[in-house]
Amino acid sequence: MAADLTDKVVVITGGAEGIGFEIADKYLQKGAKITILLDINEKLGEEAVKKLTTKHGKNKALFIKCDVTADEEKVSKKIFDNYKVDVLVNNAGILNERLLKKTIDINVTAVIEWGLDFWQHMRKDKGGNGGTIINLASIYGYRVDQFLPIYQASKFAVMGFTKSLGHVANFKRSGVRVVAICPGFTETKLTDQPPTRDMGQTEEFGQFLKAQDWQKVEAVGNAAVEVFQRAGSGSAWLIEGGKPIVEVCK
Repeated sequence: MAADLTDKVVVITGGAEGIGFEIADKYLQKGAKITILLDINEKLGEEAVKKLTTKHGKNKALFIKCDVTADEEKVSKKIFDNYKVDVLVNNAGILNERLLKKTIDINVTAVIEWGLDFWQHMRKDKGGNGGTIINLASIYGYRVDQFLPIYQASKFAVMGFTKSLGHVANFKRSGVRVVAICPGFTETKLTDQPPTRDMGQTEEFGQFLKAQDWQKVEAVGNAAVEVFQRAGSGSAWLIEGGKPIVEVCK
C-alpha cells in the first residue's frame, strides 16, 4: 500500500515533545497540511508550535491543551467542526508502574476512545473521506519479560485494539486504516528512570536497561513516515535500535 502525506490534516496526542513532536516534524517535512498537537502541557505545546511554524511555515501547526483522559469529546468536536481529519496519531502515553489506574486510563482507555471517535469521523460508509489511525504501541505490545508488567499489559491491549479495529473487514467497509508502531527502547523523558514497583529486581532491571539497543526519537519519527506510506490495516511495525522497520505479529 502506497500512501502520501501531502495536504493531510494530522492530529497527534502527546504532541508537544518527544516522539509526538518528532512525528509532527517529519510529517510536515513530507507535505502534511497541518499538524494539530494535543498535550496537557501548555507551555511545551506553545513552544512546539513556534518551532514547527518557524521551520515549516505559518499555520502548519496548531496546539490545543488537552487531557486525553478527560477532554476527548470536547476537543474532538472542536477539531471536527473545523477540519476533515486524515490522520490520528494516538501517541500520548505513560510509563509508571506505581500508577496502575492512570496507566490504563492513558495507555488503553484514551487510545480506544480517541481511536473509535476518529474512526467514526473518517469512515467512508458514513460520509467521511477515509483515513489512517496510528497507535503507538511498544515492543512490549508483543514481547514479554519480567519487568514492567502493568506497562506491558497496557501495550498488549493497544495491539489487540489495533488489530481488531484495523481488521481487513473493517477497513474494506470504512476506508479507515488502523496500524501500530512498536518502538524499542527510545531516549525520551518517559524512559528516563521510569518509576517501578518493588519487585525485588531493581539491580537486574538497571542492568537490563543498559543492555538494550537504544535509539533516538528521530528513528521513531522516520519510522512513522514509512509506516504511513506502506502499512496495511491491522498491521504492526517494529522500530528498534534505529534499524529498518519490520512488520511483526502477522
